[in-house]
Amino acid sequence: MTQPVKTQDQTQTDGSELKTRIMAVGRDLATGIGSVLDAIPYGTHAPAALARTMGVDKLLAGRVLKALRNPDPMAVLNTAPGPDPLRRLLRAARRQGVAPELIAAAEEAVRRFEALIRQEAGDRSALDAMLSAWLPAARAEFELRRKQTVFRGMSQLLGVATEKHVTTIMLNLSPDGVHLDVMCLFGMLGLQRLRPGATVKFSTRRLSRDDTPRVPRTLALSPVEGVEGLRVDEFCTAPAPQLDVHHVGDVVHYTLAGNDFGPRSAIDLVFAEVNLAEMPRYLPGSPPRLRHASADVTTPAKVLVFDVLVHEEVFPGTDPQLFIYDTTFDGVADVNDPARHIDRLDLCETVRPLGTGIDKFHNPEMPRYVELMRHICEKLGWNGDRFRGYRCRIEYPIYGSQVTAAFNPSR
Repeated sequence: MTQPVKTQDQTQTDGSELKTRIMAVGRDLATGIGSVLDAIPYGTHAPAALARTMGVDKLLAGRVLKALRNPDPMAVLNTAPGPDPLRRLLRAARRQGVAPELIAAAEEAVRRFEALIRQEAGDRSALDAMLSAWLPAARAEFELRRKQTVFRGMSQLLGVATEKHVTTIMLNLSPDGVHLDVMCLFGMLGLQRLRPGATVKFSTRRLSRDDTPRVPRTLALSPVEGVEGLRVDEFCTAPAPQLDVHHVGDVVHYTLAGNDFGPRSAIDLVFAEVNLAEMPRYLPGSPPRLRHASADVTTPAKVLVFDVLVHEEVFPGTDPQLFIYDTTFDGVADVNDPARHIDRLDLCETVRPLGTGIDKFHNPEMPRYVELMRHICEKLGWNGDRFRGYRCRIEYPIYGSQVTAAFNPSR
């Protein structure tokens, strides 16, 4: 019987062959460079000593030594300098009188490293992206650097940025026992336009589909008509920032008024919106469909802190799952829509429990956060000590993403 011929796609489906090649290149590079350094006649176990002995810069020496300390061949490649800096090190080693055969073996390992980059990835950055899939310890640093790049680009293109973005969703049981009252807090600390004419916008929307009218309210429970009552002036910069309010169906858009820009225009803006009986406590279906709350990244930020505070009678004994969606094509995502699974971003962010009671929710990004949450609870007549909290903290959240905490409720 004729055996089917494996195509390249079939042999590379799980990346096993590439992984094997990467491991071999990493081992050879560590062995080759390590043998050269072992042959150096002077102390080379610290970056400064190696740099001084070899006549190279301390940064290069430090990266080489850090790479060689890794027992994992993949981590060696992830940490090592590029081929050209490694060749510079080997030229310095030749001047120190290291045996030609050791230099030749190391140069061959560098050549294979360079070929791996060119043939399998295209450039070093793309190779690091591949390696991050197999190196959990390196993944967070890899993602952070790329997210920083996105932040810089989007903030300059949009002309707006904020140091800290705080979104808090509180879910409280409605008096009817079948709906949830929702409080949405938005904090933008160090918010500024980077250039004149830039639009600064925030939006709130219904957290679930419903045919009943949505009536956003202030903390005094008055219907939202303007910014007064929405803004929590005690926690904003003075004079209080002005917002323009625009209703479009169930969505409320808030835009920062004025035209100030530049570092001296930076403000702290905190406002809160309340929606009574905003969402059903449960959705029909078996198993029960997920209930969720989200933070939309519509302003480039250095840090996002997304808290979900849930009354003890709401989804008891249930902790949320974290989903992060790319919303650039299909807009806001519903976690119960299987068609949106493809839009989930595979990032190493997490959500962690904070415990129960307002005093457990200290937020280093917002020093007066506990005081603010107590102020809100007093305004609404809610007992803050009966809420349990969950937090997702993201450095440089991706512009255009939706960060969602989803609960699987039990009846």
